Amino acid sequence: MSSVMIMSSLTLAGCGGSESSSLNSKSSGKQVSIDMFQFKVENAKELEAAAKEYENENKNVKINIQTVGGGNDYGAALKAKVQSGEEPTIFNIGGPQDVKDWQARVTDLSGESWVKDCVDGVLGGVTEDNKVYGMPMSIEGYGFVYNKEIFKTAGIDVNAIKDYASLESAVKTLDSKIKSGALKSKYPKLEAVFEMPAKETWVTGLHASNAALSPEFGSATNAYKAKKVDFKYKDGLKNIIDLEANYSPNAASKGKLNAVDYATQVGQGIAIQRVAMIQQGNWIINDVKKVDEKVASNLGIIPMPIKGTKEDVMPVGVPMYWAVNGKASKDQQDAAKKFLSWLYTSDKGKDIIANKFSFIGPLKSYNNMQPKDSLGQDIQKYVKAGKTIQWVFMGYPSGWGQDVLGKEIQKYLSGQESFDQVISNSQAQREQMRK
Repeated sequence: MSSVMIMSSLTLAGCGGSESSSLNSKSSGKQVSIDMFQFKVENAKELEAAAKEYENENKNVKINIQTVGGGNDYGAALKAKVQSGEEPTIFNIGGPQDVKDWQARVTDLSGESWVKDCVDGVLGGVTEDNKVYGMPMSIEGYGFVYNKEIFKTAGIDVNAIKDYASLESAVKTLDSKIKSGALKSKYPKLEAVFEMPAKETWVTGLHASNAALSPEFGSATNAYKAKKVDFKYKDGLKNIIDLEANYSPNAASKGKLNAVDYATQVGQGIAIQRVAMIQQGNWIINDVKKVDEKVASNLGIIPMPIKGTKEDVMPVGVPMYWAVNGKASKDQQDAAKKFLSWLYTSDKGKDIIANKFSFIGPLKSYNNMQPKDSLGQDIQKYVKAGKTIQWVFMGYPSGWGQDVLGKEIQKYLSGQESFDQVISNSQAQREQMRK
């Protein structure tokens, strides 16, 4: 992983501090149990295996992992868990809005040894008054994941896709070849260019909207501080949503897209070559591998071009941060910090992060650990070329992206609202939430 700045307009704050305590807990014989509440469904089994590995080396530590994510709202689930009195020792936060929401619980981690090893820019969203409140989980990017072989068979040169106009042209070419039956013998299940999971409001309300709002705000911090949103590039956002919907299996009845979920899009979509392209990120690679390793090795990723902005850039950021609960006992907090340090900085842990999780490591010490999968490699190319934009959705008001904008987009797809109504309703609710 190159240590070039991932998110150029963020500055890296709080990257100093003393060495944390030893990674190994063997010296302390006191039994300690920590609960981890996390959102990465696609890496749940690998994380549980890593915890077992750590427990084998540290017999006095027990790590209990609960995963809530995928189609569920992690933020709402975390709030419910805390309100029930079952407070996790380690949990996930997303950025400045979450730092504010969980201010009473997030622990200052700026004294941990990994802080000074962070890739430039990754701590900006969780740094306040020179205190670091989260450990970056990984570096991820998203856009349109596509099947290289299908595009090649259809005679489409992906390198020629540089903007929305060339993307739309490629989509139309591919659509005509699917409909004519020209690809049927080689890809018998192929039925459409895209699969659009509008049920997953994080795909539409967070990720798709970010492609249009990142050029407007520039950073998650600016998005967090802004009183209103202009939606300067709303036409470009509409184009992307329409393109995915119009060239999906449900083009004739777009309301049905609101029932399409992640599993249908990924495991039952691109992984079985039922569709050629989906809006997703490099995190899907393990889910596709579980279905078909050959298909996984044939995947690539290109940007989601928004008209009127720089169109050949990839949204790259940190999906979530690991936070340590200040309400937990000191023994639990210490054990949590040691486990996270082991997972990200020990040789064994780094191998797990890079090769089992298929993460792009958020620390400079991962520089020489090249992503083994094709999607990670494509993301890294954009990072090295400086062709990235930030994940500003981390600065949206809590719930606005998914519960407001994502649901408004569902109303648009089902014909209940015009796109102008989607924008005006979302603007009004955001202003209300920021008062």
